[in-house]
Amino acid sequence: MDGAPRRDGSHAQADRGRVLSRVVVLGSTGQLGSDLVEAFAREDVRGLAHEDLEIGDAKAVRDALGRLRPDVVVNTAAFHNVPRCETEPERAFALNAIAPGRLARVCRELGAHLVHVSTDYVFDGAKRAPYVETDRPNPLNVYAVSKLAGEYTVLNHRGNHQVVRSSGLYGLRPCRAKGGNFIDTMFKAARERDEVQVVDDEVLTPTFTADLAAQIRLLALEGPPGLYHATNQGSCSWYEFARMIFDLAALRTPLRPTSVKEFASPVRRPVYSVLENAALQAIGLDRMRPWREALADYLGQRAAGGR
Repeated sequence: MDGAPRRDGSHAQADRGRVLSRVVVLGSTGQLGSDLVEAFAREDVRGLAHEDLEIGDAKAVRDALGRLRPDVVVNTAAFHNVPRCETEPERAFALNAIAPGRLARVCRELGAHLVHVSTDYVFDGAKRAPYVETDRPNPLNVYAVSKLAGEYTVLNHRGNHQVVRSSGLYGLRPCRAKGGNFIDTMFKAARERDEVQVVDDEVLTPTFTADLAAQIRLLALEGPPGLYHATNQGSCSWYEFARMIFDLAALRTPLRPTSVKEFASPVRRPVYSVLENAALQAIGLDRMRPWREALADYLGQRAAGGR
């Protein structure tokens, strides 16, 4: 698979300044999908929620996109529940691998450009340095394997398609698969517990979905096809993330670091999954701000909204 974005001048110049008249966002009521609908507000954007379109239904997908005739499709829909993927691997591959490939084929036939959202979990964490797009994946669980397969099926279709990996997403809307995000969990724990413990030996980059949505719009407008990483800048452990949440929100419950070993999990996850936005930087389109700045903005918006 040639996943790297094409950087020859003629191709990049042809892609830059792309005019979008109609954009379809799949998974439009989810955490990222809701922000994508807002990010594309200057275009003719149509959101399709899970209730509107089941991406595993090939005929429904073809009929819906054939009717809407989009210029761009952004796919956030997936089977995101990591533990359930372990017990339902057929469903995981149907929705995370086969469905994106089918979507890529339909988009190509319609002359549309697909932006497919993927995950940092495709890496095993052994590198212990930020992963770039050319690093070799080594997924550790069924969810990650199925998402990596989805990347391949999208990028191997001849089309003007992009895959965007991100990490540690949080947003103002609830995550459909989880019901909330890590910050919601911290607020709830601070209210209900005498002490909160968070692991200090898993490292990631927390990413605000509003920032990611704006970055995806820019990439769809100006970027060439290929594989991209898009996260807020910097990295932290889950404990460091929680510490910043507690400090900025003035949560007074004691917060203590702990180890992954203290939390038995049936699913293997990478202990280090920091992504570097190398491909975006190479084409001059990286607009992602530092994660602490994004978190402060999110908490301000959250407080203003009464959450």
